[in-house]
Amino acid sequence: MNEAKPFCISRKEVLEAYKRVKANKGAAGVDDQSIEDFEKRLKKNLYKIWNRMSSGSYFPPPVRTVKIPKKNGGERKLGIPTVADRIAQQVVKARLEPELEPLFHADSYGYRPRLCQEDEKSSCCTKDEGGPFGATL
Repeated sequence: MNEAKPFCISRKEVLEAYKRVKANKGAAGVDDQSIEDFEKRLKKNLYKIWNRMSSGSYFPPPVRTVKIPKKNGGERKLGIPTVADRIAQQVVKARLEPELEPLFHADSYGYRPRLCQEDEKSSCCTKDEGGPFGATL
């Protein structure tokens, strides 16, 4: 039985995603596997991600939760995914971002590539009639 995979994800996409994750560094997830540990069996690990994603059987593992201090003295929880899951997320991001980015409003800045809060602040007063809400902020 030689059926095609239901999702057309190339091995090159997974390799490129791995390179982005490696460049970002980051801590180990719930499996305690660092990027260095992941690289010890790199070919096998990347194949496993590719195989599961392209067959539709990939399910992300739990994230490791770490409490980090807030400026006001409190704490907030930060979820740290495994290296493999960060790679899978990068594959999806690389596919979705070019399709979805054009759909965003030009004045939308949250979680957008190459845009930041400073861009938002500088553009709020450049709109016609004193700003996006008709008043200079």
